[in-house]
Amino acid sequence: MFEGCFTSFYHVSLDMDQPGMVVHDQLQPEWANIRFFCGGTPEAAIGEQRVTGAQFVGTGPSSLPCHFTIGPVRMWGIGFLPLGWTRFFGEDAGACANLVCDGAAHPAFARFAGLSDTLCDPEAGIEEQYAALVAAMARLMRPTRDDARIQRVHGALVASEHASVHDLADACAMSIRTLERVCMRYFGFSPKLLMRRQRFMRSLTSFMLHRGSRWTEAMDDHYHDQAQFTREFREFMTMNPSEYAALDHPILASFMEARARVWGSAAQTLDPPLDHS
Repeated sequence: MFEGCFTSFYHVSLDMDQPGMVVHDQLQPEWANIRFFCGGTPEAAIGEQRVTGAQFVGTGPSSLPCHFTIGPVRMWGIGFLPLGWTRFFGEDAGACANLVCDGAAHPAFARFAGLSDTLCDPEAGIEEQYAALVAAMARLMRPTRDDARIQRVHGALVASEHASVHDLADACAMSIRTLERVCMRYFGFSPKLLMRRQRFMRSLTSFMLHRGSRWTEAMDDHYHDQAQFTREFREFMTMNPSEYAALDHPILASFMEARARVWGSAAQTLDPPLDHS
């Protein structure tokens, strides 16, 4: 029923060694997410947009990192692939690109706000919360007329075999104009940027999963040289590769390692794995 809609349902319990401790991290560019926090709330920012004190945080598809600070917390997260955006959201993805917000207060995300009653309840068990989550998604999902087109475009992006937008359009059996319309409406960005983001994320994922490797070993084959990779790294992560490598990534590294265990390799969906344990 949900095939192709979600990158993940994931549950995180974060404990600290000492009272008042927090962690800082940067999530990579990703598809849209909704996250529910119990016991604490994050400070989060994507670009110039910030949110604090929200139990329910919504993020649109992003081409920038999400910087966040969080203390002890139990969290549920749900990642939406482009097909999932189509079936669960009423607004164009392009209108929500690089958005981070209080989900209960934003019209694109407010339909999920009722999940806070269960997912943010400290007395509710994980299985009860997971059942409520699945039931809500089944109730809210609606098919759309563009399902097949979205799946073709997403499959072609993940395959990473196409060097130009023209090649991608041919693989999807679409005109370039139609491809651009589908990408902006359901994926949030132009075809060219999506191809660049996918290439970058393959490189970043490879680096994160092979600690101690060099960026030159993790770089995707589609990069012409290291200078091009460095420019794109700075664009997508707002810092140089060396600056990023010097930082701790306690949350992102755990997500990526868990994804590798579940999928068996570095999956190319740009999000954490399906996991409700």
